[in-house]
Amino acid sequence: MNGMTRRRNLAQVSGENAVIQVAWMYYQDGRNQQDIAEALGISRATVVNYLQEAREKGLIRITLAAPAFTTHRLALELSDRFGLRGAYVIPDEGTTTEEAFQRIVRGAANWLLDLIAPGDRLGVAWGRTVYELAEIVEARPVDDLTVLQLVGSMATPYGFTAEACSTRLAQRLGARCLNLHAPAILSRAALAAELREEPILRTQLDQLETVNKLLFSVGTATADSHIVLSGLATREDLDWNVAQGAVGVICGRFVDKDGQQLPGPMEERMIGIPLPRLVGLEMGILVTPGLDKVEATRAAIRGGYVTHLVTGSTVAEALLATD
Repeated sequence: MNGMTRRRNLAQVSGENAVIQVAWMYYQDGRNQQDIAEALGISRATVVNYLQEAREKGLIRITLAAPAFTTHRLALELSDRFGLRGAYVIPDEGTTTEEAFQRIVRGAANWLLDLIAPGDRLGVAWGRTVYELAEIVEARPVDDLTVLQLVGSMATPYGFTAEACSTRLAQRLGARCLNLHAPAILSRAALAAELREEPILRTQLDQLETVNKLLFSVGTATADSHIVLSGLATREDLDWNVAQGAVGVICGRFVDKDGQQLPGPMEERMIGIPLPRLVGLEMGILVTPGLDKVEATRAAIRGGYVTHLVTGSTVAEALLATD
C-alpha cells in the first residue's frame, strides 16, 4: 500500500467514524490489530486506542454464553443438591472481595436477560447488589414487562434510594415501573395500618400480589448489614431477632435457618409485600456475591424463595461443603 492510498484510507475512516470501523473489523471480521492498522493506514497503537474507546462508549458487548456457567460441575452440583432449576457460577478464585462482587453482579445481569420474558411481573428487592445489576444490565426492551418495588423506601448507605433499584432496572429493560410511595417502616403499627388503607397505596400493594418472578439478594443478620445501616432495623431490633434465631434478611424481613420469617413487632410497622407471598413463585433469582451470605443463602433456598442462583465458585464450594 503506497503512502497516498494509506492517507486516503485514514481520511475516509476518520470521516465515517473510525472507532466503529475498527471495532467492526476486529470483532466481526476477526482481523488482528496489525492487519487493521495496515489496511487503514494507521498505527497499531491507534487501533488499540479505538478499541478501548469502543468498549468505554458501550459500542461493543462481550459476554460468554450462559452454558459456560450453568453446565459445569459446581453449577450442576448446586442444582442437584438444592433442587434448583438452574445455577450460574462465576470463577472468582484469586480475586479481591470487590472484584468477585463485580464479576458476580455482571454475570447476574447477563443471565437475567435469559430468564425474563414478555408479560412477566418482576418483583425487585433493594440493596447494592440489585442496584449495581440494574446499572450494568444491557439495555434491551422486553415487551409488556413490569418491574415492581417490593419494599417501601428507606435511606441507604450506598448513595441511592430504595426505589432506584426498580426504576433503573425498568428503564434499562423498557419496562413499566411500579414503585411504592411510602416508607419501608413507620414508627407505629397503627400508623402503618392506616397508610396501607390509603387508596393510592392500597392499589400499589394489590399490584404486588401479581408478581410472578423475584430478583433479590439476601442480607446478613449482623451489625454491618444493610438492614441496620439503612435504619430499617435498629441495633436492638437486630439483637432481638438474632436471639430468636435470625440468620439472614429477605426483603427487609428477618428469617431463620429454614427461611421462615420471624414474627416480631417490626412486621406490623412495615410497608411492602408479605414475605410468604414470595415463596413458590414461578421464578426466584437469588444473587449471592460473598461468603458472608452463605448461611442466609442456604436459608433462602430452604424457605422456597429460590429457583435460580447466581454466585461465585468460592460461595458455591462453601454451600456444597456445609449443607
